[in-house]
Amino acid sequence: MRFIFRLRPIPLITTILVVWLGLALGNWQAHRALEKEALEHQLTLRESVPPVQMSGDLIVDDKVEYRRLQVKGQFVRDWPLYLDNRAYKGMAGFYVLMPFKIAHSSNYVLVARGWVARDHLDRTKIPKLTTPEGEIELEGIAVKSVGKLFMLGKSAVLIHPGDILQNVTLAGFAAQTRWQLQPFYLQQSNAVNDGLVRDWPRPSLDIDRHRGYRVTWYSLALMAAIFYLATGWKGENDLTKITE
Repeated sequence: MRFIFRLRPIPLITTILVVWLGLALGNWQAHRALEKEALEHQLTLRESVPPVQMSGDLIVDDKVEYRRLQVKGQFVRDWPLYLDNRAYKGMAGFYVLMPFKIAHSSNYVLVARGWVARDHLDRTKIPKLTTPEGEIELEGIAVKSVGKLFMLGKSAVLIHPGDILQNVTLAGFAAQTRWQLQPFYLQQSNAVNDGLVRDWPRPSLDIDRHRGYRVTWYSLALMAAIFYLATGWKGENDLTKITE
C-alpha cells in the first residue's frame, strides 16, 4: 500500500506557530545563559583587581560595574530600607539597604549591607540592626541592580525610612531624599560585626536553569514538527475512506 502525505492547513499553521514559539523562547534562554556567563567572567576578572578608593565625586564611568571599591564615610543610620522576599538557602528574609554619606563630600552611595532573616510569624516585624557609628571604611562591589521582583501594577512612589519594599530604584530614592547618589549600589563585602549575611548571589546562579529551559523549548518545537509529520502520512485506503 502506498502512503501519501496529506497537507492539512489548520494543523500546519498551528505547528508552525508552536515551532516558532519553541525556537524563539529557546533562543532567548540561550541568550540569557550567554549573558550571565559574560557577567560572571567580567566579575571574576574585576574581583582580581585591587580595590579602588572612591572619592566624593560622582562616578559616571560605565565600566564601574563589578569593580571592587573602598569608601570612607558614615551610614545614615535613620534611613534603613528592607527589600522583602529575598531568600537565602531556602529562608525568607530581607536585603538591608542604607545610604552612606561619603567623607568630605555632600554625595551618598546606597549600600546593600547584607541579608537578614524575616520573622516567620510576623512579616512586618523589623529585625534589630547593629549599625556602626561614626566614620568607617567600607569595601564592596559596584552593582547596577540588587535584583528586581515581578510586581503587578505600579510600586509606591513615596519611600520612608524603615519601609519594607519589593523593589527600589536609585532614581526614586534620590528623588525622594534629594540627595546626590552614586549611580550604582555598593554591595558590601567587608564584615563590620553587624550580624548580616553577605553571601551575595553570583551572576552565574541561574545559568543551568536557563540551559534546562532552552532544551525544554527546543524539544517542544521538535516534538511539534515530528507529530505533524508523523500524523500527516496516510495510506491510499484511508484517504479513500475520508473522501467518500
